Amino acid sequence: MFTVSSSFEAIVFCMITMIGWGSWANTQKLAGKEHWPFELYYWDYAIGVAVAGLLFMATLGNLGSSGMGAFANLQSASFGSIWAALASGMLFNIANILLVVAIDAAGLSLAFPVGVGLALVIGTIASYHQSPKGSGSLLAGGVLLVVLAMIVSALASRRVQGAERTRNTKGVLFAAAAGCLMGFFYPQLMRAISPDFNSAPIQAGRLTPYTALLFFGIGLLLSNFVVNTWFMRSQKSTFAQYTAARPRLHLLGILGGAIWMTALTTNVIASGVAGPAVSYALGQGATLVAALWGVFVWREFRGAPSGTRPLVAFMLAGYAAGLILIGRAIL
Repeated sequence: MFTVSSSFEAIVFCMITMIGWGSWANTQKLAGKEHWPFELYYWDYAIGVAVAGLLFMATLGNLGSSGMGAFANLQSASFGSIWAALASGMLFNIANILLVVAIDAAGLSLAFPVGVGLALVIGTIASYHQSPKGSGSLLAGGVLLVVLAMIVSALASRRVQGAERTRNTKGVLFAAAAGCLMGFFYPQLMRAISPDFNSAPIQAGRLTPYTALLFFGIGLLLSNFVVNTWFMRSQKSTFAQYTAARPRLHLLGILGGAIWMTALTTNVIASGVAGPAVSYALGQGATLVAALWGVFVWREFRGAPSGTRPLVAFMLAGYAAGLILIGRAIL
């Protein structure tokens, strides 16, 4: 299977994660501009995640001579490891639907920092406790800076004038709930993966990254029939609306899911060198990427009162400094 072998390669892969996780939601924003409800968009997103996981397993999972091939791993995987990967996909799905609701209500520049910021703290601590690898002090310092930037982002968003305040409050609540749940999906996924997957043989019954991500995608898609169907009913959306949509809207959702899954794949591969905690924390620099999209492309702070720009600048600087410290944790 395809793996990385150096710290530099691991950082590059984490940067790809950062860009992917911070950018996939633009497809939802584009769909939303055409009045496409998030709950219908999310069906295509889930399909995109599952299909990308299958494609990566069938291709990169069987290329090269490192570790165990994905097809061979499928034959030796234990039910416990398979279930751990499935459960991770289900857990993430619930959290991510809540995050999509938050983005719809409050925008990228607020929902991502709050939701993903909480997930960063919880996921990094849990992952480091599970597999302590890298400099704990540098990692902690980087996470602290990102959290401070997250708080400043929320303060800046609250300065947006009057009419948006109610929607922002709703968005913050959904984002906080999403972050609390999302922080545990990554440690749960890593429980399914053999810690020595870069070499062969791997631990008996454990999964390679590619087979684990296949089951992750299956878990996400299957749970969508319960979780997203409930959201559809609450929003009075129907499957007739979904099937009648133009192909462009379906392609946006599938693209969003494929982008996100590509980012998760590069992150998990990088964890073999960087360690799960550092890899996850560095990948969650997605908060910076999403904030940049929200500020400079979607103009989500347009019309904000004077004094907001320094807060936005401090927010971006805090994210950048935090990511530098996290990157240093593996060098």
